[in-house]
Amino acid sequence: MKNKTFSFINIAGLTIGMAACLLILQYVSFELSFDQFHTNIQDIYRVYNDRYQNGKLIQHGTITYSAVGKAMNDDFDEVVENVRVLPQGEQILTYNNRRFSEDDAFAVDSNFLTMFSFPLIAGDARTALQDPNTIVISERLTRKLFSYNGKDLNQFINKPIIMGRESTPYKITGICKDVPENSHLRFNLLKSYQTIIHTYQWTQADYDFTDSDFWHYVRLKHGTDYKKLEAKFSAFSQRHFDGNKISGSDEKFYLQPLSKAHLYSDFEYEIGQTGSATVVWGLFVIAIFIIVIAWVNYINLATARSLERAKEVGIRKVVGSMRKQLIGQFMTESLLANLFSLALAFVLVFLLQSAFNGMLQHDLSLSYLFAKGLSGYAISVGLLLLLIIGIIASGFYPAFVLSSFKPILVLKGNYRGSKRGVLLRKALVVAQFGITVALMIGSLVVYRQIRFMHKKELGFNMDQIMVIKPPVLASFDSAFIDKANQFKEELKQLALVKGAATSWSVPGGDLGRSFDVRQADSGSTARNTVRHTGIDYDFLDLYQVKVVAGRNFSSTDYDQDFDKLKNTIINQSAVKTLGFASAEAAIGRTILRGGHKWTVIGVVGDYHQKSLRYPLEPIIFFPAYSTYSDISVKIDPADVPATLESIKKKYNAFFPGNLFDYTFLDERFNRQYKDEQLFGKVFGLFASFAIFIACLGLFGLSLFSTMQRTKEIGVRKVLGASVSSILLLLSKDFMRLIIIANVIAFPVAWWIMNKWLQDFAYRTSLSWWIFLLAAIVALLIAVITISLQSIKASMANPVKSLRTE
Repeated sequence: MKNKTFSFINIAGLTIGMAACLLILQYVSFELSFDQFHTNIQDIYRVYNDRYQNGKLIQHGTITYSAVGKAMNDDFDEVVENVRVLPQGEQILTYNNRRFSEDDAFAVDSNFLTMFSFPLIAGDARTALQDPNTIVISERLTRKLFSYNGKDLNQFINKPIIMGRESTPYKITGICKDVPENSHLRFNLLKSYQTIIHTYQWTQADYDFTDSDFWHYVRLKHGTDYKKLEAKFSAFSQRHFDGNKISGSDEKFYLQPLSKAHLYSDFEYEIGQTGSATVVWGLFVIAIFIIVIAWVNYINLATARSLERAKEVGIRKVVGSMRKQLIGQFMTESLLANLFSLALAFVLVFLLQSAFNGMLQHDLSLSYLFAKGLSGYAISVGLLLLLIIGIIASGFYPAFVLSSFKPILVLKGNYRGSKRGVLLRKALVVAQFGITVALMIGSLVVYRQIRFMHKKELGFNMDQIMVIKPPVLASFDSAFIDKANQFKEELKQLALVKGAATSWSVPGGDLGRSFDVRQADSGSTARNTVRHTGIDYDFLDLYQVKVVAGRNFSSTDYDQDFDKLKNTIINQSAVKTLGFASAEAAIGRTILRGGHKWTVIGVVGDYHQKSLRYPLEPIIFFPAYSTYSDISVKIDPADVPATLESIKKKYNAFFPGNLFDYTFLDERFNRQYKDEQLFGKVFGLFASFAIFIACLGLFGLSLFSTMQRTKEIGVRKVLGASVSSILLLLSKDFMRLIIIANVIAFPVAWWIMNKWLQDFAYRTSLSWWIFLLAAIVALLIAVITISLQSIKASMANPVKSLRTE
């Protein structure tokens, strides 16, 4: 190629654009590939329900009653089979006096392994989970339990494993391949559902419409329109469920395709791995924008250089070249440039892959571009079509323009380029920078929302609080409460421990719901739904939750027998929900929860139990302990390793046999924002790529513009023009285009980001200065980019330029 500078700008822009596009589409393809490995993916659905009370939606979740799936199977011919899934929480496994903790465990029906496609390495999928006290474990857990790295896993079939405090061992009846990373349901252990019914003697787990603790998946006959089936669920609900008698609520059941479970979940009590469709499709749009910006650069620079190549075209036409030959030549040049850039892009992706995977915390590769996704192979086919269309489009217009030159005008030196070509280049620059400005505004808004969520006052203090896993192997006997309190007191004696408390859940976790709560003496029969949790008397002080009326719990409020408990604390939202005039007015009043009477002894300020996506909810607090209660410990950061070791020794002394494990609450709480944080990182990174590519194109155009006006600049300098006036002359046209781009980008960016912010109950504002800052940054970047060449041209010796001309 004759002009190395322009060739470099074109190749660099295309390479970076293609590489960025390929990286983003890897992630998009990965997210869209969830659960596509299941053979029956097109026919599997999960059941979810909406619960209404007093005409208001009070629960939108995937948790429901044990009988729902079987009842659907019995009532509707469209339902082929159903599976119940019940999360088991932390499981302590013992083999040969060695203990292991496993959090990813489900109790499932015996047909789970045949309805879903989780292949077994050892055992029979049809019978592995038929009997009580049988389990299927993953290859990873097998190797961990038995310290085995060989290939013969069949030898571990029928091996006995002790779980928790149970005396009856469990028999390993199957070993499955490790669950793929792109699976909605993740597990390392499956327990037979018959264990829940027979060993645990939980009869409601078999067929019941009162206890709402279960998740259901159904397989429909192939080709069934699930929306038509859903239309029958209203009668189904009325037939089986008397919500008014149980909770004062109405139930509406729905189906969600398994293929959408990962990305399209706004449900409570989610047990699967979830992502965000907003994030995925937002990044997909950014990928398209980036590659389009790169192709716009190519078209702009190719058409801008039309004057430079006009003489070449004129001579070729005079010597007999046909127009289609010229189009073929220029299309070939475009094809070679794009293919060379694509090859470099693959190299760049290979070099950046490890860092990109680290940022996303996923093991991605280019192979995901060709994986089956939510819409089949739409991403891989779409990417191929995009590349073909982009390559043709970026080559066709320049080829059309260059091949249309009239040889007589060109060779006489009368060709000056068409107005339509100039207008197109201006329109492309406006579009390019409009996209860039919109991406800048989006990056700023995402950053501000993430910062807002991290900085907003939550109503409690989680600084330096570690959360120790519950002592699930301990017995909840008459001595447990005293033991738990004594453990806390001994922790407080440690030099760098500031406090300790126990609770059924900690901030960031799901709280249970009570659906039948009301004032005992109000005369109203209206039922209310509130959240509930159990806490000890140190919890409010440890988390610095303010008591606004009444008092905190004391040791005399507690009893091992839950039915003997009398006192409760409520939050300010519960004061409003239950109809009390004020916090002070609620003190001493009696509320009913089901058939149990509670006396309100205190009111606390509202705090955000969940992320800022969700509004504040009414909460009632019970003075209750449990062997499944988390233990919160506030520590001084002066010597964390030594403090942790001291706490571990105390824990092992009080709760022997239990495994000591912990997390820090701030990390745990902020994991709720992982999608937003990921979106912010990736959005910001690739918005920067887009800006850089746009600047490359602007630099190329300014360079060409300056070259075309060399004689004019020389004449102006001879006539006394200053460097600043020449700089203004060369920059003003581009600045006008950038300003137009801002005007177009502002309303588009406002609409998109305002819609994104609606997902948050608490959100930052779309302040005017965000748009002004993006405009200023865009103008500064453009000025700097243009000035790199313009200053050089304005300071050049005019005599030399005129002599050259």
